[in-house]
Amino acid sequence: MRKTFLLLIAMALSGCDQLGIESPATVKARVEADGKAVGGACRHAGRAIEDCYTLNKKADKSAIYAGWREMNEYMTENKLEPVVPVIPPEPPKPPKPAKAAASKADEGDGEADSQPADKH
Repeated sequence: MRKTFLLLIAMALSGCDQLGIESPATVKARVEADGKAVGGACRHAGRAIEDCYTLNKKADKSAIYAGWREMNEYMTENKLEPVVPVIPPEPPKPPKPAKAAASKADEGDGEADSQPADKH
């Protein structure tokens, strides 16, 4: 009875890809492919590898490097020049005002905030 149950579970889980659930191997392959694509695009645009890391903090650094290196070899073999980006990079976002709100709350005496207001 137990073997049959385990067999049914194994068969049900083997169809997870058809349900849209990615396996860890699929996720790892996708993350690596995305990182290599980012690295290759950075090299093709003439960006330094350090700039690529900075601009793509969430991407896997080893995959970015592999893509950058592969594109560098390809461009060197085929004597291709980098393509300069036409669209300027986005300016850095200003810091969030959450710190300012927290510092204003600290400036108060603290007692007025903890007691309810009197209604007359």
